[in-house]
Amino acid sequence: MSDIIHLLPDSIANQIAAGEVIQRPASVVKELMENAIDAGAKNIQLIIKDAGKSLIQVIDDGKGMSEIDARMCFERHATSKIKSAADLFALHTMGFRGEAMASIAAIAHVELKTALADSKFATTVVIEGSKVISQEPSAPQAGTNIAVRNLFYNVPARRNFLKSTAVETKHIIDEFIHIALAHASIFFSMHHNGSEVFHLKAGNLRQRIVGIFGKNYNEKLVPVEEQTDYITIKGFIGKPELTKKTRGEQYFFVNNRFIKSNFLNHAIVKTYEGLIAEKSYPFYCLFIEVDPATIDVNVHPTKQEIKFEDEKAIYLILHAAAKHGLSQYSVMPTLDFEHQSNFNRIINDNAYTQQPFKVAQSNLNKESFAKNMDSEYKSSQHVGNENWEKLYAFDEEEQERVTTIQSKMSLDESDSFVENKTPLIQLHQQYILSPIKSGFILIDQQRAHQRILFEKYIQQFANQKNASQQTLFPKTINLNAGDAYILEDILEDLQVLGFDIQLFGKNSFVIHGMPMDLINEDETKIIENLLEEYKQSEKSESFDKRKQLAKAMAYQTSIKQGVVLKESQMQQLVDELFACEQPTINPSGKPTLMNYNIEDIHQKFNR
Repeated sequence: MSDIIHLLPDSIANQIAAGEVIQRPASVVKELMENAIDAGAKNIQLIIKDAGKSLIQVIDDGKGMSEIDARMCFERHATSKIKSAADLFALHTMGFRGEAMASIAAIAHVELKTALADSKFATTVVIEGSKVISQEPSAPQAGTNIAVRNLFYNVPARRNFLKSTAVETKHIIDEFIHIALAHASIFFSMHHNGSEVFHLKAGNLRQRIVGIFGKNYNEKLVPVEEQTDYITIKGFIGKPELTKKTRGEQYFFVNNRFIKSNFLNHAIVKTYEGLIAEKSYPFYCLFIEVDPATIDVNVHPTKQEIKFEDEKAIYLILHAAAKHGLSQYSVMPTLDFEHQSNFNRIINDNAYTQQPFKVAQSNLNKESFAKNMDSEYKSSQHVGNENWEKLYAFDEEEQERVTTIQSKMSLDESDSFVENKTPLIQLHQQYILSPIKSGFILIDQQRAHQRILFEKYIQQFANQKNASQQTLFPKTINLNAGDAYILEDILEDLQVLGFDIQLFGKNSFVIHGMPMDLINEDETKIIENLLEEYKQSEKSESFDKRKQLAKAMAYQTSIKQGVVLKESQMQQLVDELFACEQPTINPSGKPTLMNYNIEDIHQKFNR
């Protein structure tokens, strides 16, 4: 039998490695900018076109490369950062594996121009799909200029998985911000399609934060500094008023390397307990310095996950440092009336899907509701069999409604809903109990309303119109660069849903009108929450922009848990749910209702 195991060609091996290292254009940006920093650059320019699909170019004034190194850098596992396995635990550079350049060259057209400071000429290398097209001398220049074009040109499946231009641009901006925050002493600029997105002068960390996020951050930053024999923590956390409903402005750096850690994030979030509303996210930009020998950065190809020798100790020190920072600047708990009102909103009696929620709940309401429930229970004890059977009588209109619901739920033909006069019951301001002949149905009011609104918004997209109400005073909303790109990308679709929003300068938008059913809501919060839902949904493989917008809108505007419903509102909710095409699941595929059979209940009692 002949041998069947063989070595893969370098070109194929590089493409396989690229699948891990280069996941999207933002991955290329990260690798090239980190190389520029490791080269000692003091000025770094990033130029991209079409969200990096057409061009990613990084120009730096670092120390450059010799003619041999310019060619060697595209070989797999060729690096100047480490020489032995022991070096992995004493890293002070961003890169070290020697995989990035080879991976990029395997899936793109790359042109590299570089020269050492004392060289009389530069070296230009052109490489496509791991194949060197040319290598020749060129006019001298300082540092390195590398251009990556037509990313994934020979891996069409990977290119097809890329998201919209706005989403990919946001990922690039996120990587740019990570690197710019970690190196405030370096000048950075970023241009996209000929427009300057960032122009960040060299300075300190506070200046860099203000340069990226805006001048309004300057007075809302709380310095944090803690030093022990084991760890040093420096940076800033935001005052409670700087919190947002969207994630994304939380930054941890370990030895100047951006990392993600839910465990350490909890240490900061816990500090804000009692200071911010639930599901709000504080700003922080914190730098942790530890001995490189106590961490392992060689865990994931993106190098954004690391292992600590003593993570619990870091958690405790981090939490204490943040708490000390807030107390030192007299940050006291504040009342969040918006959060409180979430439990106090009651839907307009006539049309909850069209009118804004109203605040209406008190202890008296709770008492009267309990008394009504108690009297109804007692009166039911005196109902004889002959009266009980009358509860299953139907008029023609009611029978038609029941037939429709049964068909949607695939109930037995012998089953039926109790007559409309039998009241629906709301349980714990969260579920609606609807009796049927075979038992009862339990409906999740929030998920049911999500399904109703989702199909409503999908229909509006199909009809290309929705009523919009002009606001009394236009409101300006300022976003970070990444969110601004996404909002600009979906503006046309939001107009179909009834939003009237216009771009107003760099990363700023003016809200002139809102959908009719949202006119009394906080415009800024609605937009921020909508963007957060949209960003989370774009991670799914089967991404459809309008469906995800409809889903995001439905989740933001649906009835929430804790809202008291009148019987007429519950009846309307049930009727509209079963008028939907898919009444049994919400837009995420979670069940909206459950069917309980009376026979099963009898068996449980008779065990």
